[in-house]
Amino acid sequence: MSRKRVFLYVQHLLGIGHLKRAVTVARALAARGLEVTLASGGIEVPGLAPEGVHFVQLPPAGAADLHFKALVDAEGKPVGEDWENLRRKRLLAAWRAAAPHALVIELFPFGRRRMRFELLPLLEEARLAACRPVIVSSVRDVLGGGQRDPARQDAMLELFERYFDHLLVHGDPAFLAFDRTFRHAARLGARLHYTGYVVERGAPGKASAAGKDEVIVSAGGGAVGEKLLETAIRCRPLTSLAQRSWRLLAGVNAAPAVLERLARLAGESGEGRVAVERSRADFTTLLRNCSLSVSQVGYNTIMEILDAGARAVVVPFAAGAETEQTLRARLLAERGRVELVEEAALAPDTLAAAVDRVARQARPARGGVDLAGAERSAELIALWTAELAW
Repeated sequence: MSRKRVFLYVQHLLGIGHLKRAVTVARALAARGLEVTLASGGIEVPGLAPEGVHFVQLPPAGAADLHFKALVDAEGKPVGEDWENLRRKRLLAAWRAAAPHALVIELFPFGRRRMRFELLPLLEEARLAACRPVIVSSVRDVLGGGQRDPARQDAMLELFERYFDHLLVHGDPAFLAFDRTFRHAARLGARLHYTGYVVERGAPGKASAAGKDEVIVSAGGGAVGEKLLETAIRCRPLTSLAQRSWRLLAGVNAAPAVLERLARLAGESGEGRVAVERSRADFTTLLRNCSLSVSQVGYNTIMEILDAGARAVVVPFAAGAETEQTLRARLLAERGRVELVEEAALAPDTLAAAVDRVARQARPARGGVDLAGAERSAELIALWTAELAW
């Protein structure tokens, strides 16, 4: 009997969090014996394509700014109708070649409105197919601030009702329920499935001392974390951990000029104790071994921090209409799990004071929320595809 097939679509626009989460779910699906095609529409991220998964890189696009309304191509040029036609053609070709039993679309219709030019034709084709697949939406725990407009949420519900069978919410309702940011959550009824948070735990391997007793400062994908990284360099001498090694991870999307400027500042004021580099594949190992983590509060980063049991100072990204990181950070701070510094208050002295408060605390226990999201997502999708007769 042939394996059931899953087609997973993801579009990251600014950071790489959406892609990383989709890759983690794709790996879990493949581990359950499903045949997986992952179609990515964002700027290519070297080394992130998962083994055992058919990875399709669509003509890449990113956000022109923090409002996410305009797209640019890999060269930073605005996209036009010809580009959209090519993207739609490539996506539909990949979909037809996969002939999947399940179509999983990350975020839409709860976001990614700008991608309707390709997603609506894809959904129409899937809905009307002779062998209709299970159609699933896959979202994180929180909708962004710009997506909370009542009229927009009404449109989200309408599109979900028209096309989708299930919604996977990658969160833990005991910590943060979806109705906190989506007012129609109750109307989804049994179609809404909480999976727990998705985190890449990795296979057990040889013990490593990487990051031992260091202060790890990270900015996710790196596209918007320059101020945090610079402030960390300037705050180090003011902290009780000034004699420790500080490792700054700028992320794959940080511009070379930004990386060079941070390295120069570290060389001038770091007293040989500050290293600046791009994000590393062993980030979770660094977190397990570090003395303390300083970071933004992107979905993937904070779940890796919780899974590692790292002491943490967090500075939520709050530019544009973004409220997602702030909400998550405040809830964690209320639980005493992280020390929060609001982005508007970020300065060397405020960050140093937060670092010192956390440095006096005991290392917390790992977890604290449900982190089995990848495995549970794969379990549910496998169950739904197994129920299909074709």
